[in-house]
Amino acid sequence: MDAAPDTDRYTDDFAAFISASPSSYHAAAEAGRQLAAAGFARLVETEEWPEPARAGGAGPRGFYVIRDGAIVAWIVPAGSTASTPFRILGAHTDSPGFKLKPKPTIGAYGWLQAGVEIYGGPLLNSWLDRELELAGRLVTRDGAEHLVRTGPFLRIPQLAIHLDRDANNGLTLDRQRHTTPVFGVGNASQADLVDHLARLTGVDGLTGEDVAGYDLLTADTAAPRRFGLHEKLFAAGRMDNLSSVFAGLRALLATFASAASTPSPAPASGGVDAGPADAQPPISVLAAFDHEELGSESRSGASGPLLDDILTRIAGSLGATTEQRLRAYAGSWCLSADAGHAVHPNYPEKHDPVNRPIAGGGPLLKINANQRYATDAQGAALWAASCAQTGVTYQEFVSNNAVPCGSTIGPLTATRLGIRTVDVGVPLLSMHSARELAHVDDLAALATVATAFFAPAAPGALTAG
Repeated sequence: MDAAPDTDRYTDDFAAFISASPSSYHAAAEAGRQLAAAGFARLVETEEWPEPARAGGAGPRGFYVIRDGAIVAWIVPAGSTASTPFRILGAHTDSPGFKLKPKPTIGAYGWLQAGVEIYGGPLLNSWLDRELELAGRLVTRDGAEHLVRTGPFLRIPQLAIHLDRDANNGLTLDRQRHTTPVFGVGNASQADLVDHLARLTGVDGLTGEDVAGYDLLTADTAAPRRFGLHEKLFAAGRMDNLSSVFAGLRALLATFASAASTPSPAPASGGVDAGPADAQPPISVLAAFDHEELGSESRSGASGPLLDDILTRIAGSLGATTEQRLRAYAGSWCLSADAGHAVHPNYPEKHDPVNRPIAGGGPLLKINANQRYATDAQGAALWAASCAQTGVTYQEFVSNNAVPCGSTIGPLTATRLGIRTVDVGVPLLSMHSARELAHVDDLAALATVATAFFAPAAPGALTAG
């Protein structure tokens, strides 16, 4: 494949983003920080939103909203009208792992342990014997929210081979008894894990008694790193799906910078709804949802109202009627970006015998006959056009018929909004492991194609509908 430009810089920046994003809440905050630094304005959902740039405006305007562990950001180009279509890149901020339970300070036989609940579908054995941290948010009794992370703090110790001689013949972990991490020694009745977490917020005098609730999950603390021949391989936690979140973020920032440096189009005649929708730059949107690993059924998940709420308010700020908003939806596209599978060299029989994506072969176009992925023939054509625009080679992924197929936010978004959707992603090994594996060229290439998706060379060349 043609390597994406400045792959080394992109990989370094992605590694820094992962390190700053041990939880969905941190990922949304870090994305928001980068957007604000680039000139995007944060909006609050309970407040009235300003009118964006319209025809004859001074230039593009960027906005973002954070809802819990999700973030939605968008660019309204100068010249946008009530029926300007959207180009949406959908991703998710959460990853499988373990979530802290209520009354979390437990222990036995001199060990202090943390009560945790399994979140999503992690590869349990991959979390053994690693230094883990707790990260997420604490909410105090006054409703204030505080991001917190412990750094290396927990470990789920595996039973020694001397005490389980058959461990290498088939490890079986009881999800309650065998996945409880240790974090110290002592008497659980004399320790308070929540108090420790409260003190990490840096708020003077804050103690565990002030904490009313928390959403805290585990993350691997080993730093992301390149390795292998020519350092083309990349290992890190949470690449499913921070690989897509970061690609979408970089694409949105590049689109904003490009639009800001390009002269504004001449005002359309005939008012805010003048001109064909396919002749205008689209409204670019990054929608990074939470809770995908749980099925997306939450107020910040793809099955919830978040995206529809925001698109409706954007259209309303442009003066759209219901008919104009639905026309905009009909001309819109969603790129559902989530990690996929490269062929595993030790388990080739688990993959389709013909369609066999390889690491370094380019990002994936994900296809499933039963609509577990939302790609159809029109979506495949859009993806091919975006890749051709950038010179990026892509690969098709389809499951082995005997292996159940996972799903993404793509079918959910298509069902809720009726917006045509195509599923894509970066090929990985070890998906849902505490530490996953990718190729650096694939990571950077996804951002390159996402940028072309947001800013197509010929906006009207391929439209939905």
